[in-house]
Amino acid sequence: MDSFRSKENLNRFESIFGKTKQLPRLFQAPARINIIGEHVDYLGGTVLPAAINFAVQVYLRPNDTSTYRLHSVTYNETVELKKPLVSNPKAPWSDYIAGVIVEIEKKGHTIPGFDLLVDGNIPQGSGLSSSAALEVVTGYAIKETFELVISKEEVALIGQRAENHFVGTNCGIMDQFIIAVGKENDCISLNTDTLKYSYHHFDLGDYEFYLINSNVKHSLKDSAYNQRRAECESSLVKIQTKYPIFTHLYDVNLEESELDTCHLTNQEWKRTKHVTSERERTKIVINGLESGNFNDVGSALFQTHWSLSKEFEVSCPETDFIVDSLQSLGVTGARMIGGGFGGCVLVLDKKDHFSKIEEVLKKSYQQKYNLAIDFYKFQISDGVKEIYI
Repeated sequence: MDSFRSKENLNRFESIFGKTKQLPRLFQAPARINIIGEHVDYLGGTVLPAAINFAVQVYLRPNDTSTYRLHSVTYNETVELKKPLVSNPKAPWSDYIAGVIVEIEKKGHTIPGFDLLVDGNIPQGSGLSSSAALEVVTGYAIKETFELVISKEEVALIGQRAENHFVGTNCGIMDQFIIAVGKENDCISLNTDTLKYSYHHFDLGDYEFYLINSNVKHSLKDSAYNQRRAECESSLVKIQTKYPIFTHLYDVNLEESELDTCHLTNQEWKRTKHVTSERERTKIVINGLESGNFNDVGSALFQTHWSLSKEFEVSCPETDFIVDSLQSLGVTGARMIGGGFGGCVLVLDKKDHFSKIEEVLKKSYQQKYNLAIDFYKFQISDGVKEIYI
């Protein structure tokens, strides 16, 4: 978001909450993409995410009361929260903020009342992690404003716990983590078991990543997302009965004949197949990006998409159509990203190819689904930070 919008929101903040001698402070958290490693971050897997230049911004100012007054620009809605904090079905966006407060206080901190205004340009339901960005920017703004000794990594964990325990989605750690520690022009490889990570700078040369929004909206549909996680966990329990050496489904490296002896259901088998094959594709993508072998990277991205569609069953006809069309048009690689059931497709292709496919894909998608698609070019950006205006 540009500084003009930020100044506009400062005026809006003071109009809603009043002017005081103390100016509110402005904080920003980015969206994220994940190049490879999908639906493995809650299974001990390795992921390759990057922060990108869509963002959620919050203005925050202490209000010398015990009440939290929150305003969403997107929903044009103001709510007041008092302790004990409970879920607010009339304004579910506020649950992400309330959950962060609850999780910080569980660590022994007391969070005084404050006024907060939130705005953002991350398309909701796009698979770019608007909810995680809100959690992380809230945690970081509270930490900075009230001078709490909390690392950025811990801010990420607080955000994840807020979503798990307060919002009720059993997400992994990847989204919050990259949003907290992201760095301009770098992605990270993150081991979601140990939380060890390293920065990687890749020279894409004549290639580029971009996004296509299917404009099919999802809200990380809790039932389906949590069901996939439960199926993965039940698979691991059955495998551990015969092969106790494995502590994560991601680490399972059994032959099909060995898996046959574990009595997995058909659904458990398919989930296991996606997770374990994603481990091998992640290695291919990291090696391909480092060596400049983008055809290998693209092939792995297509394979990941069809694995997510057929084995993990989290795609939808619209995103399948986009990826299938891109494959037919000779694009280097593409896959759905995010929790699934709509949202965005990540594309890797030569820069000069975009103009040849844009109108073709727009037209065919409109004809089939009576929906427009949006193309997003992006830059890899910094993680959560304070903005000075």
